[in-house]
Amino acid sequence: MRAYLAIFSARFRLLLQYRAAAAAGVACQFFWGMIRMMIFQAFYENSGPGVPISLDQAVAYIWLSQGFIMLLPFRADGEIAGMIQSGNVAYELLRPTNLYNLWYAREIANRTAPVLLRAVPMFAVAGLAGWLHCPGPANLLAFAAALLAAVLLTAAVSMLMTLSMFWSTSGRGISLLFSPTMFLLSVMVIPIPLFPDFLQPILKALPFVGMIDLPIRLFVEQIPAAQAAGVLEYQLAWTAVLIIVGRIVMRRAMRRLVIQGG
Repeated sequence: MRAYLAIFSARFRLLLQYRAAAAAGVACQFFWGMIRMMIFQAFYENSGPGVPISLDQAVAYIWLSQGFIMLLPFRADGEIAGMIQSGNVAYELLRPTNLYNLWYAREIANRTAPVLLRAVPMFAVAGLAGWLHCPGPANLLAFAAALLAAVLLTAAVSMLMTLSMFWSTSGRGISLLFSPTMFLLSVMVIPIPLFPDFLQPILKALPFVGMIDLPIRLFVEQIPAAQAAGVLEYQLAWTAVLIIVGRIVMRRAMRRLVIQGG
């Protein structure tokens, strides 16, 4: 366990150095956040009664999703892709650690450090502007737990993307395919209560709503704290399933791996 914590710590500290890129990303996300907020305001001004989520909750949802956007695995790990292309992945196999656990620790750092750099300034500004309001203690605690579970879930999904590079090599194809899929199925752009009724059961059955939607809806109190246990069970169950699948895929990849040169 100490080895994996060391890998996570080293990767996390490395990613915290990209502050200029994070600042540029924050500026871009503020721009898109303002556009999304104007769209939602126009929608609520022209909608009838009975909207399942209030305007204040929707606005908070916008800024929370903008702050946590880097939690989503939009692309495969470029460094691992380079290792696979060059054959240097052989050095990873020589380490006295489990390779899946090693890369999973890297993915957790990949999902958390960029979020920390972007979310803190965004939430500070959104809070001062009155777009974010702190929930009650029960929902705040439930949100924190669901956010931690979301990190584990997104890392498991990201691992499957990374492992696909043993067959696709570059990872560009899976990244280009997965990015729009993430935007749609993670329900980041539109809260799931605003989706058509016939689509909601399908989206709720997939693991992607556990990445962004469920933690945020706990924060804005659209989901009561009493249902937090069910949210966590959903997230952790999907995480376990995806980790098991990932280990099976990695075992198969290791049996077929051929490294030339050296």
